[in-house]
Amino acid sequence: MTAAVFFGCAFVAFGPALALYIFTIATEPLRIIFLIIGKSSEGLKSINPVSGLGFGIMSGVFSFVNTLSDSLGPGTVGIHGDPPQFFLNSAFMTLVIILLHMFWGIVFFDGCEKKKWYTLLVVLLTHLLVSALTFISPYSGLNLVLAYIILVLTGIWAFFVSGGSCRSLKLCLLCQDKDSLLFNQRSR
Repeated sequence: MTAAVFFGCAFVAFGPALALYIFTIATEPLRIIFLIIGKSSEGLKSINPVSGLGFGIMSGVFSFVNTLSDSLGPGTVGIHGDPPQFFLNSAFMTLVIILLHMFWGIVFFDGCEKKKWYTLLVVLLTHLLVSALTFISPYSGLNLVLAYIILVLTGIWAFFVSGGSCRSLKLCLLCQDKDSLLFNQRSR
């Protein structure tokens, strides 16, 4: 059972980040390396989501690796008053942190570029709030709900900051925008 908890929680926490890596970075590694080496501002703009994903994965690994190692045993979670879903809650919180780092990176660098200092303040305050949620409330379910609300709002903000529109989202969700489909991206 401990191996199942370990792999299940690891895939919950890092699965979406791994999928983003496989579909965005691993498909064109030379282009990513060129963008990192290049000094132009266009290169920095396009590498921003990649760096956010990198920061998110690093943060997730550092915050979740000890919890994952505890899931392999020996010992029992819950013996000192921990909730029985401790590992699962930690995995979902790690997932939130990984995705939020990516969204925060997009919004933060846009705020720096456009000199919108209130944007930087909002990113900083939401970062502090999500980081402090476990200290504010002992109820892990409530913490997850609040963190996911912040994730959705920040994701929407990052979507529009990076050039998305309601029309492009609708076309993509209805599979009518041929430029946004993955199989068309590879042929270019």
